[in-house]
Amino acid sequence: MLSPTPRQSIVFLEPDTPFPPTQNALGQDSTAPGLLAAGGGLGVQRLQEAYSQGIFPWYSEGQPILWWSTDPRMVLKPSRFKLSASLKKTIKRFSQTPGCEIKMDSAFLTVIQHCAGMKREGQAGTWIMPEMIQAYHQLHLAGHAHSVETWKDGVLVGGLYLVNLGRAIFGESMFSLQTDASKIALSALVAFAKHHRIELIDCQQKTAHLSSLGGETIKRESFLETIAPELHQNSPEWIFKPIYWQQLLTSNAAT
Repeated sequence: MLSPTPRQSIVFLEPDTPFPPTQNALGQDSTAPGLLAAGGGLGVQRLQEAYSQGIFPWYSEGQPILWWSTDPRMVLKPSRFKLSASLKKTIKRFSQTPGCEIKMDSAFLTVIQHCAGMKREGQAGTWIMPEMIQAYHQLHLAGHAHSVETWKDGVLVGGLYLVNLGRAIFGESMFSLQTDASKIALSALVAFAKHHRIELIDCQQKTAHLSSLGGETIKRESFLETIAPELHQNSPEWIFKPIYWQQLLTSNAAT
């Protein structure tokens, strides 16, 4: 986690202070590109305001709440999802095996706790601290955060959680306790999004893993223009149906 140098100025928010315009975020030539503001709390309304403007919280223990709006923005477009031959085979086997299933929102708190406990390359700790877990759990109870879960024989083996406002989806974090369990959950989310004609899934920041699955970067302005009309639509029903697998497997050619 980067912090701004003393010469770089960002806005410190009071509980009722609105976010500054996203174009005020620190640029690529700064030590913390994308950093927009600090403070302001993690209440449900504050998180809704943030995500609706393309802003997300990300900070480490001992830091204030830091709010970011990255440019360019990493997104995954379901229509460009790279379903490799090996992943396609894995999904086929998973979908046809008794005891293997995708669930949504059956264990949200457990999913986010697993995400917090995952060791990640290049990170000494986690940004999903107890106050973040509590905040997103409250957002989940309010109907704006969801989990996609990979289950095998009654055991949760992988999954991810996300924020959903209208028809806009903002991915947050994944975990895996068995090989490919998080990839299966992400593939399920893509299948769900394709069925509901959702154009993109926000991934916030570029990673090699997401790039290998078809993730790409777009300008922040384009990202905000894309999600703006989606925010005011009715949210999809967060239930995964097995038919979504067939739709994904037949619409995405293996690469």
